[in-house]
Amino acid sequence: MTDAENGAPEESSMSPDTGGAVPAQASAERGPAGSDSDSDSDSTDGESGSADEGSADVDSTDEGSGSADGETAGAGAPDAAGPGGVAADRAAAVAALAERVRSVGRSGPGTGASSAHPAGSTPEDGTAPGTPADGTGTGPAVTDEQRAQALRATAEVLGAGGAPAELATAAVSVFGDGAAEQLREDPWAVLSLPGVRPEHADGFARGLLGPAAGPGDPRRAQALVGWLLEQAALRGHSALEIGEVTAGLERLGVPDSAAAVQAAVLDGRAMPFQEELTGAEAHAAGGEDEDEPPTRTLLALERLALAEESLADGLVRLMSTFVPGEDHEEATDGSAEETDDGSDSGSAEEAGAEAVVEADGAEASAETDTDAAPQAPAAPGPAAWEAAAGTAPSSSAAALVRAAAGSALVLHTGGEAARAEPAALLAAATGLGLRAWAATWTDHGRDAFAALAPLADAPAPAPVATLAELLAGAAGPGRSPDGMLALDLLVVLDAPLLDVELAATLLESLADGTRLVLSGDPGQLWSAGPGRFFADLLTAKVCPAVASRTPDFGPIGELVSGVGIGELQPVEAPDKEVVILTAKDSGEAVHRAVQLLTDSIPRALGIPSEQVVLLTPGHGGGAGTRALNAAAKARLNPGPGRFAGFDPGDRVADSPAPGHTRPARVVDGDAAGLHLEYPDGSRRTVAPAEAKKLRHGWALTVHQAVGRHWPGAVVVVPDDAAAALSRQWVYTAFGRGERHLSVVHAAGPALPQAVAERPAAPRTTRLRAILAENAAQEY
Repeated sequence: MTDAENGAPEESSMSPDTGGAVPAQASAERGPAGSDSDSDSDSTDGESGSADEGSADVDSTDEGSGSADGETAGAGAPDAAGPGGVAADRAAAVAALAERVRSVGRSGPGTGASSAHPAGSTPEDGTAPGTPADGTGTGPAVTDEQRAQALRATAEVLGAGGAPAELATAAVSVFGDGAAEQLREDPWAVLSLPGVRPEHADGFARGLLGPAAGPGDPRRAQALVGWLLEQAALRGHSALEIGEVTAGLERLGVPDSAAAVQAAVLDGRAMPFQEELTGAEAHAAGGEDEDEPPTRTLLALERLALAEESLADGLVRLMSTFVPGEDHEEATDGSAEETDDGSDSGSAEEAGAEAVVEADGAEASAETDTDAAPQAPAAPGPAAWEAAAGTAPSSSAAALVRAAAGSALVLHTGGEAARAEPAALLAAATGLGLRAWAATWTDHGRDAFAALAPLADAPAPAPVATLAELLAGAAGPGRSPDGMLALDLLVVLDAPLLDVELAATLLESLADGTRLVLSGDPGQLWSAGPGRFFADLLTAKVCPAVASRTPDFGPIGELVSGVGIGELQPVEAPDKEVVILTAKDSGEAVHRAVQLLTDSIPRALGIPSEQVVLLTPGHGGGAGTRALNAAAKARLNPGPGRFAGFDPGDRVADSPAPGHTRPARVVDGDAAGLHLEYPDGSRRTVAPAEAKKLRHGWALTVHQAVGRHWPGAVVVVPDDAAAALSRQWVYTAFGRGERHLSVVHAAGPALPQAVAERPAAPRTTRLRAILAENAAQEY
């Protein structure tokens, strides 16, 4: 998945085969419809950088299509075991290269990754993950005139190479005021700009260098190493095996891929790591020598390597500095006896209400809350925690409370109904005097979580904020004088959606000994950004994990639960909670979906069309969001699109940051921009230049819909989206409807086949290995 899409134009201004150069902030490559559909789907979650077509191929791999921009997906295929000959020679060559790269890494830029990004620091690029860097760095302030001059010089260089001048803004953002000189000295550096592909960079280099721009130019080779790793990151990988990188370079025409990798490592464009393989991975690698277990060499971008190192260090720091509370005898005959008195044990919720009031006050004034905090933080002992667990509404909630009592890091897994268990933990922790907050992925999730009992019974707003609000200081407990969040316990909902960079930022914001509870549904789609943070933690087994026994309710819950174990079976739906329809092709699927949205569901079930969403694998293809939104607009709000393609009353999808999509409605438009209204009543004006990043919002990709639910959902599975389907995608899509789910599919047997055989596209990450190494060092 990727959130690289920055709302660039959907089509390239130049076709890749023109040899001309770079598209105007867009990739010109189009993958197959299924690929466009799924891959684009991820990108649009946070449409903030590359173009639809470019991201499309990228994302399709993340959904298991097996292709990625035509380059790195399956790049390791040449290394696959095969009958002697070429495969054996290639395996030997890759092994030799890996050894040379490791020798470089031991003395080169790749060493000391973990110490280079200590806890409490920000990511290497100096920006919060998920927030585009402004490229200005931390140097002297740049005046408007200096920036204007830099833009003019950069546009001149771009024009000389045949590239659109519109890329100047992106180039200055990436390279700073020296962008013109950088591009003139290294034309292939243009690959660092959003949506630019190797064929575009080659055309640009030929425009500047003439015949001297050859495929073996060292500058080209090194730039392509970074580009391949960036493309892998868009598909969710935080690292790539060295064989995949060399294979990708060879397909791109690099004469000496081994030398290119070595040079990239020496230059610091890539960081090498060696990992021992265990279990199934070791068996697949053919490792039979117990004295020398098989290993693999990985290459990673510096920012991702440092993020995973920092993330692992942060987790270890929390666990190693955690000190559980102790019971005190003097509290056994005072007010604390309520924890031993069955009749009073339920007062945890009432006490929690008082703590909620305190937390709310902290939100109102982040500067003063730390001064008002007690000098000695609350440290309830085992007896108090056990009493709180005794009042929990379910056995799973009680297990979660007990796990949090004795551990700094706890994982919690379960579906939508299981969110009541973290809510019970939050109420129990506040009742015990802890500074406890919860963070959700979306504002919809925040409001829904706050409405759960016992949080909804508190006299003050529940201590719940979105993760973005919490980290930005817009809501939450505020910061302590040392810059850490003023918390004793943090519950993070939707944890599978955190990529490694965002997770590292979160860990760096938590003080030593803070309890961290990560809760989420492991069956849903992973993060839009690189890594598989939550899944890696579950696999690593470094902390307690509580699996909820609370099932999701009704026919929709039954259907989704079946998908989660690889079965797509019909369910009884006496009140038409679930309806499955087939279509012969994408055109018929669009017709049926729009009919359900505009007529059938409102008329038969009483759910207004405003509360129904259309979901599809991606933006392109015959039944992608573009086709569905066009058909829905024609039926529900026809108009000429007077304001940047939109009319008052249009539903839109606003992606203010990568990985986040907020549904909104167009109120009006004028010279100031497009005026939007959100479901919570808030409004925002989108400047004309930014309005092109918006999409119509009757139909969304499933990746855009994560963290949200609608009373009614219509899932469209086009006939050209087979490669984009996976069990993860189906599980997530089917779970978006609260009262009703319609499935319109033209994919035939591809849908049940994906559920049964394709759990999720694999991601290459380093977190598990780093945690294992840290554990080995501890013992």
